[in-house]
Amino acid sequence: MTAVASHVVHNRTKFNRLGLWLFLITEVAMFGSFLVMRFYYWGNTRPDLDQTIGLIVTSVLLISSFFMNRAEVAIAHNDRLNYFVSLLITGALGTAFLLGVVFIEWGLALPPAERHLTPQSGLFGSILFLMTGMHALHVLTGLIFILAIIIKGLRNKYTAESHWAVEFTAIYWHFVDVVWVFFYPALYLIGHATHV
Repeated sequence: MTAVASHVVHNRTKFNRLGLWLFLITEVAMFGSFLVMRFYYWGNTRPDLDQTIGLIVTSVLLISSFFMNRAEVAIAHNDRLNYFVSLLITGALGTAFLLGVVFIEWGLALPPAERHLTPQSGLFGSILFLMTGMHALHVLTGLIFILAIIIKGLRNKYTAESHWAVEFTAIYWHFVDVVWVFFYPALYLIGHATHV
């Protein structure tokens, strides 16, 4: 790569990083407003959610972040095998988290009459489904990014020196995990459980 081309790539990456951080600032504002809404409307109460499911899905998501970091480090060292294995594990764990929230916690695996909480269950249901739904949408987006960098990795698009898309995906994935670190206690731990 010529010096001019290298300079252009470097400047484009700096611009992309700035765009990513500006995007994440807006995301912090959105998710932060959900937390404010939760504490304003629920106060010192919360819906009676399954603590085991909450702990399991949280653990699964946090472990996925370890493997996402491992994939990023692997591609930076041209370790393609660990890159792909780590991404596949991250994707599997992210999918498990998503299924745990959507099918088990939301109760979509149950007949409608047996669901204890729905979006129509007043403030408890609407806030819970808004917070977990927006987070689930971000996890789904992260899974799409992971699939994209797996496919591009198979086409040898990344090197140890040039793998901005992998860095972007890792930052995004870690951000989604950090959001859940705040959501989990707000939804499952803080306040007196109230049966809806």
